[in-house]
Amino acid sequence: MGSATIQALGAATSALAGTAAASRLTTGRELFAAAAAIAGSSQLRSALADGAADPAAKSAVVERVFASLGRDARAVLDAVVRARWSSQADLVAGIEEVAVRAIASSAPASVSIPDELAAFGAAVRSDADLEHAVGSALVAGDRKAKVVARLLTGRASEQTVAILTGLVAASRPRRIGELLRETSEIVADEAGKSVATVESAAPLTAAQLRRIEASLTARAGREVTINQVVAPSVIGGVRIRLGDEVIDGTVSRRLAELRLSLAG
Repeated sequence: MGSATIQALGAATSALAGTAAASRLTTGRELFAAAAAIAGSSQLRSALADGAADPAAKSAVVERVFASLGRDARAVLDAVVRARWSSQADLVAGIEEVAVRAIASSAPASVSIPDELAAFGAAVRSDADLEHAVGSALVAGDRKAKVVARLLTGRASEQTVAILTGLVAASRPRRIGELLRETSEIVADEAGKSVATVESAAPLTAAQLRRIEASLTARAGREVTINQVVAPSVIGGVRIRLGDEVIDGTVSRRLAELRLSLAG
């Protein structure tokens, strides 16, 4: 992520903070719709991501093209297009991230979006047909969104359904596992937390998870929640991913290192 994009995301999230909390779910859905419209139009992407263009002119484009959106969504989009992004793709991804943050911030305290995302991820990993239906680049985005809505409506919060349908409908090709991990991190960050993915060959005990969580919380300097993934390929030990940091204490890694040393 380029420095320009980092600064632009900061401006966009600041604009979101100034919107009405009660309208965040609607704002997030509208931002997803705007991101899809921009992603699908090379002319819009070029006009709105042009760092040399007059910011006022880009704001005028937002007002004209997205006049049907609510005031809060247009205010966020205005901040987005006035900022300088490293690329057109970053601009679209930035709008999607702010959409996720808007929707996540509308969830009641009783809802854990990271837990619901983790449950959906486990269901996808256990069913090859489902993984294809929601993750394949060969499946149209609107069809993916319909699959997700049909599976999760009534089983997950409206916030999780809105986030997932908005993301899988996007035209950008992404592996579903990576998409879910990145989304969990954004949702956790919006709540002032971090989320760590812990992979092990078999489910860890509650006591083991608590110890890992406490250690990672001390390491990160803020609360860390655990997304546990059972992956027989690790053989033994655990692999932990916290943001960009990977802590690999698996038997499979040690065996790989042994094979390399013997080959050398």
